[in-house]
Amino acid sequence: MHDFLPYAWFKGKCVPFDEAKISIATHALHYGTAAFGGMRAIPDPSDNGNFLLFRADKHAKRLSQSAKLLLTELSERYILQSIETWLKANKPSKPIYIRPFVYTSDLGIAPRLHNIETDFFIYGLELGDYLSPEGVSCRISSWKQQEDCSLPLRGKISGAYITSSLAKTEAVLTGFDEALLLNSQGKVSEASGMNLFIVRDGNLITPGTDQDILEGITRASVIEIANYLGINVIERPVDKTELFIADEVFLTGTAAKITPIKQIESTLLNTELPIMNKLRDYLISITENKEDKFSNWITSIKIS
Repeated sequence: MHDFLPYAWFKGKCVPFDEAKISIATHALHYGTAAFGGMRAIPDPSDNGNFLLFRADKHAKRLSQSAKLLLTELSERYILQSIETWLKANKPSKPIYIRPFVYTSDLGIAPRLHNIETDFFIYGLELGDYLSPEGVSCRISSWKQQEDCSLPLRGKISGAYITSSLAKTEAVLTGFDEALLLNSQGKVSEASGMNLFIVRDGNLITPGTDQDILEGITRASVIEIANYLGINVIERPVDKTELFIADEVFLTGTAAKITPIKQIESTLLNTELPIMNKLRDYLISITENKEDKFSNWITSIKIS
């Protein structure tokens, strides 16, 4: 069981987590008409009274944009103010994962987005490593990534994650840790909830936004860090066969951070990962607010 934090933000105020309940008739439960975000926050290594949020502004912006795709308004300012109030109420002492969630709270039965009530909540849980930092095994999923013409993939729409759920479970039940999804063109898109990078001949390569990926915030951060460190970045379609011959293959995501892939199908991959390790070490240093160059990526909130 997860170690949920004691308070949730629910209907505009902090309430005990166990009291934040919705009806079984809630529209979003039936139709996936919701959108969510995910943020990492850690105790400030230099001040136990502070908590550090990584790229909170970008996460709030994406959630606000996701809400617009559901034809509802949720301002970035309200998201950030709610998170700050919620964080101060909980006073966590360990690294946490924050889940803000906007959803159609109406009790109607028609699948629609017009003339319908919406609401917003936040909860969180203690979270260390979501995936093993030593590396994961992956299979190519039999499920294909959705297309942006069918679902608004630039938003984290909850209903879209049925594909991720099917792919993840298929992978685990067949002996792997994670799934990689191809898009309708047969190109590599992403993992069940993470973006993908490969390294070939010193170049850092990742599927572009035209490959039906989520515009991941950790992905964008890694690209910016790589450019700063002088690593050449190429955004382009990636073929399945490239995964097996790449010098390095790794995943990025808010929960996963930067995680190496050590095996794909029956092929064992390289274990020497100099570029990934350089990027991972630098990202950790940024999240701990130790890099002045990227200090604007960190929001510090005093909780005690």
